[in-house]
Amino acid sequence: MQHAERELTESVPLCDSKGLLNPESIGFARSPLVISNLKGQFMKKKRWNYWCIYGEDLLFSTTIVHLDHKAICLIYILDYETQRFYEKHLTLPFGRRIKMPEEPLDSIKFIHDELTVQFVHMQGETHLSVTIADFDNEPLHADLHIIHPDKDESLNVVIPKSRDTFHFTSKHTILPTGGFVKIGERRYDFNPYYSFAVHDYGRGVWNKMADWNWAMASQRTGGKRVGLNLGGSWTDGTGLTENAVFVEGTMYKIHEDVLFGRDTENLMNPWRIRTKFSHDINLTFKPFFQRQTLDHYFIRKMSVNQVIGYFHGKIRLPNDQVLPIRQMLGSILERTDR
Repeated sequence: MQHAERELTESVPLCDSKGLLNPESIGFARSPLVISNLKGQFMKKKRWNYWCIYGEDLLFSTTIVHLDHKAICLIYILDYETQRFYEKHLTLPFGRRIKMPEEPLDSIKFIHDELTVQFVHMQGETHLSVTIADFDNEPLHADLHIIHPDKDESLNVVIPKSRDTFHFTSKHTILPTGGFVKIGERRYDFNPYYSFAVHDYGRGVWNKMADWNWAMASQRTGGKRVGLNLGGSWTDGTGLTENAVFVEGTMYKIHEDVLFGRDTENLMNPWRIRTKFSHDINLTFKPFFQRQTLDHYFIRKMSVNQVIGYFHGKIRLPNDQVLPIRQMLGSILERTDR
């Protein structure tokens, strides 16, 4: 069973003058047409800009989150071979100096004595820079240049729960990335032919969003740039999904719910990811690393797990082309909000 999802083709504000969901914004778009004009509803607004860059040797991620009562900056790294992992976060009460933009690719910065993070977008490129004096007892400096190819499409979806509970997500995948990350004396270089960034821009109003699964990957497969974005649980019952496959910048929207089968006692066991009614998505995910975080960042009890690993299987695209997925590096994030 597929959803009859409405496609947006013109720019539209997310909220009305009272800060409630604008019904005209509900649907999906292939470019960032939704303006995130959140207002009011103090302590319910959630805003974040998340970047994850898959290099040949290193996964590098940085996030800026604003929760009305505080702003958080989070940076983590994972060396695939040695499995060296380190995560650093900094919280600013109220976060008044952190200005969260209303559009996904607008520039943003988080500056503090302990760290400086900047996302600057201009002329079709995002310059991501991070400087931290003490990152796992070593200085860290990241200087990454993320290319946004002219014709690449993105996944933009407004998920309605009610007029005062809703979320907008803008996902940008398979963005070629060059530059370097230096930690102490170790330098990791990023080649834009093999290294790709994923950008997750989220703006919403909610107290509780129950469970949330998000699978994503951006790699070169069969000589082509291929990106996966699959979500589950939080979109159930809304008539919309955040499911899409990207091939060389073209988005193939999946209008069907995706199920995440896993061993709840051990997330390191293989996962099964399937479309609910058809066989269009048939994937196995085999993790090699698990990360747990964020429990202490929010007022409510929240558990966030992320597993890094490889996708295998096949996907049937809406044009009936079958896309084989072999040893595709990516991750699954699972969040439980109670």
